Amino acid sequence: MNDNEKVDKTRRNLVVATSVVGGAAGVGAAVPFVASMWPSERARAAGAPVDVDLARIAPGELSVVEWRGKPVWILKRTKEMLESLKTVEPRLSDPQSKASEQPKYAENEYRSKNPEVLVLVGVCTHLGCSPQPKPAEDKAEMGADWPGGFYCPCHGSKFDLAGRVFKGSPAPINLEVPPYTMADGKLVIGEDEKTKGA
Repeated sequence: MNDNEKVDKTRRNLVVATSVVGGAAGVGAAVPFVASMWPSERARAAGAPVDVDLARIAPGELSVVEWRGKPVWILKRTKEMLESLKTVEPRLSDPQSKASEQPKYAENEYRSKNPEVLVLVGVCTHLGCSPQPKPAEDKAEMGADWPGGFYCPCHGSKFDLAGRVFKGSPAPINLEVPPYTMADGKLVIGEDEKTKGA
């Protein structure tokens, strides 16, 4: 083997080695870039239905889950809470929820499939603030005739325990009821017979 052949072989090995290292670096740089274009777990979950075990919620308790980036309230109403719904009807802007957003199965006095379980999007229909639960015991703050419900501290909107807005509140309509299904003690928010598989 002469000197020219040795140089050519060394040059070829150097070119091959450099090409391999450059290709590996290119792949290494491309993988995170391509992966960044895939939606995150949070983004995938944002639109996906959310499962809730109703057995974990005690009567009178409010549970909050996130669905599509919004808080969703699940309230297990007691007998006293359900009785208060009839008594407040004259004080409500839309007691029959005719101008409100809810699925067909929630177009009733309870605004739910099951009277004991209330499911609401916890976003005020005025300017998108998040109201706070205010039990009937908060009469000192809410007034002597307060039956319990939700209060938006931003602008003063009040809602009853079915998410219906009180007269004189800035909120124009009742709180939204999202689509949901209930079976075997399990609640699935974001999916009902109409939207399933859509």
